[in-house]
Amino acid sequence: MDRPLIGVSTYLESRVRWGVWELPAALLPAGYPRLVQRAGGLAAMLPPDDPALAPATVARLDGIVVAGGPDVDPARYGAERSPRTGPPAPERDAWELALIRAALDSGTPLLGVCRGQQLLNVALGGTLVQHLDGHLKDTGVFGHHEVTPVPGTLYAGLVPEPCGVPTHHHQAVDRLGTGLLVSAHAADGTVEAIELPGPAWALGVQWHPEMDDDLRVMRGLVTAAS
Repeated sequence: MDRPLIGVSTYLESRVRWGVWELPAALLPAGYPRLVQRAGGLAAMLPPDDPALAPATVARLDGIVVAGGPDVDPARYGAERSPRTGPPAPERDAWELALIRAALDSGTPLLGVCRGQQLLNVALGGTLVQHLDGHLKDTGVFGHHEVTPVPGTLYAGLVPEPCGVPTHHHQAVDRLGTGLLVSAHAADGTVEAIELPGPAWALGVQWHPEMDDDLRVMRGLVTAAS
């Protein structure tokens, strides 16, 4: 059986050093393509591009992963910038919001990871909490906490029991976007997964499955994309 082609959005950094080189780079932590591959898919990197090209890009793919990364620009959801919100990434915001809308319009299976979940919420008119105390560990260090699924949801069908997840975030879903449901939460009530009910497969998770051995969420996407 042919493996489905899963596009994964990338970072876009002005300066990255490797070997003797220091150049602008589109890059992606290796955990993302490795997770796609382990779950049975083929991974393709999707660096920021002209948002008008998003529908044509999505049309050539079987599924989409919107990866984690910098904070979403609060202007995207009509809020003033908090002093604790990171610098904007306008090219990523524009490109990934266009990918999300194209995926939803076409029914292409979609998984949002951390920032990707937040962008899914913003794309559908939702807002974000700009800072959560206690959810962000030291720079470059992932925390670990338990996530509880909401019975009857898509996520609960994949992961029916509470389980620990690797996490590193200081923002989260606030007001839900139109049509979205909460499908998992942390012990303190933080929204940990959201989904869009309907014939299309669309799920966002606030944690980082690419940092774990649990393949169930990614296998759900790959199966839907097959």
